[in-house]
Amino acid sequence: MRSSIVGRNRQVLKSCEASTRRNFATNSARRPSLSGFVCLSCSRKLTESFNHGRTQRRRQSSTTSSQAASKTAPRINAMPPTHYELFPKTLSQGPPPSGPFHIDVRDLRKEFLQLQAVAHPDRHPSHLKARAEGMSAHINEAYKTLQNPLLRAQYLLRLRGVDVVEDETTKVEDPELLMEVLDAREEIDEAQKEEDLTTLKTTNDRRISRSEEILDKAFREDSMALATEEVVRLRYWVNIQDSLHHWENGEPILTHH
Repeated sequence: MRSSIVGRNRQVLKSCEASTRRNFATNSARRPSLSGFVCLSCSRKLTESFNHGRTQRRRQSSTTSSQAASKTAPRINAMPPTHYELFPKTLSQGPPPSGPFHIDVRDLRKEFLQLQAVAHPDRHPSHLKARAEGMSAHINEAYKTLQNPLLRAQYLLRLRGVDVVEDETTKVEDPELLMEVLDAREEIDEAQKEEDLTTLKTTNDRRISRSEEILDKAFREDSMALATEEVVRLRYWVNIQDSLHHWENGEPILTHH
């Protein structure tokens, strides 16, 4: 751009100098100018051309500086469609049925910490902070959901249009299951010391593991009916697990259906 401006200026000088020499020969008068034999009119044109070039160079320098600053800042991409796509290292196969229901929680946490280190709002310029905060919150929500088998299963069903949390019709009408749940709650209520609940804790842990195995099979086979039924069942076992945890810590026991 600078070379083109210089070229135009030289043409103006050459033309103007020839004209001014003719005037000088005729009038025997020489007026001081920008380049010896340059008229006042062309002097103004050259000054305007110079100022225009300087403005253009400043703009180009500012644009280059902005581009350099944007390259040094961590990139905040658009939020992905699913939680799984946030963790490409740990969950490279994606959600079921292409990927497994089970997740290595340790690997998930490592990738979660790496993502949060990049997305932290303090690492971004002011005009990107709001977007970084939104991405950071999205990463937190995704990690919280995926590291918990019950929340993960509910999320996968929600992706298929099945909301077992809000839909009251998604309950298991199994008398044997309901009896097991009532017996567990009664045992918790009657416990006098922590050792009284040892057997129930072991039994309930096995129930949770079994539900996770069934969910893995259901999602792998893309059986939403089986997955829905087992998610409701797992929710009962998780509620009992929470009640056992509260009992150990001397907190009020909260039971849910």
